[in-house]
Amino acid sequence: MKKPAFLMLLLYAILGTLLLTSPPAFAQTVEASERGTNAIQPPDKVMDAIGVKPGMAIGEVGAGRGRYTVHLAHRVGQTGRIYANDINEDALRHLRERCRRDETTNVAIIVGKVDDPLFPKASLDMVFMILTYHHLSRPVELLKNLIPSLKPGATVVIVDPDPRNPAARGSRPPDLMSAACGAWMICSASL
Repeated sequence: MKKPAFLMLLLYAILGTLLLTSPPAFAQTVEASERGTNAIQPPDKVMDAIGVKPGMAIGEVGAGRGRYTVHLAHRVGQTGRIYANDINEDALRHLRERCRRDETTNVAIIVGKVDDPLFPKASLDMVFMILTYHHLSRPVELLKNLIPSLKPGATVVIVDPDPRNPAARGSRPPDLMSAACGAWMICSASL
């Protein structure tokens, strides 16, 4: 066997071993219960569409157990920050443990109020909600209370079912959503 061919085989063997024995830590963050929903709303495609980039500070309203939080944290990287908000303390306990287990260190957990996410002032490049808006009991107040946390030019993104669609059970009536936020999959407004 010629020396270059042997070196290529050795390189393939080493790379193959590394790939099989050392999967990226991020691959472990997807929980079994999330796979179906993530197939319908692929995190990478959604984050591409809304412009999530390394270094961003993002507040996630209704983070729950972290289905999107872990993806956002991975995308913004160590120079970015995710403020994961919810009013469900049990879900946030799970998220805190999930971040610890997966060594995700750029997530801050925030127990909010029904009308205020309690995000830090003037700190966010984006606020993100996915399948959350239609659950809010005081949506107008919550949206108003987001304003102080936004940096100039920040974007608020709501991913929710179209309330005009009869299949979107439990959605907020159209008159409670702005005209800009009526379409299913993504609506956003830069402030």
